[in-house]
Amino acid sequence: MSKPSPTEQVTSHITKMETETAQTMQAIREAILETDNEIGEHIKWNSPAFYYTGEMKEFDAKEYKRDLVVYNLRKNGDVMLVFPTGATINDTTGILEGNYTDGRRMVTIKNKADLEVKKQALQTVIKQWLSLIDK
Repeated sequence: MSKPSPTEQVTSHITKMETETAQTMQAIREAILETDNEIGEHIKWNSPAFYYTGEMKEFDAKEYKRDLVVYNLRKNGDVMLVFPTGATINDTTGILEGNYTDGRRMVTIKNKADLEVKKQALQTVIKQWLSLIDK
């Protein structure tokens, strides 16, 4: 039996969640993937994660330059989106939160309605991140 594809693994992970949380996670997933056709998905750090699939110049894997965003599920059902290299983004939307010394930035999505409010800003930040990739 073959191992499930990365997309199937993400689907499986999401469907195991409580209904409202799963719906929010799926809506975020769709918003991220529709932003650019060079965004892929897989499970990383035990959570759905999204990354750049295109060609890049060589880099140290510890720099996480290919990693776009990873879900971090909160106990209250909020989905925190962790941008490992978010500090490099010139966030003109103000959506990115936090000021961590390792360069992470976050976006918290409470539910599907909250995503609708933040979707355009989220996609703008993702496009800004993609424009910084050293191709």
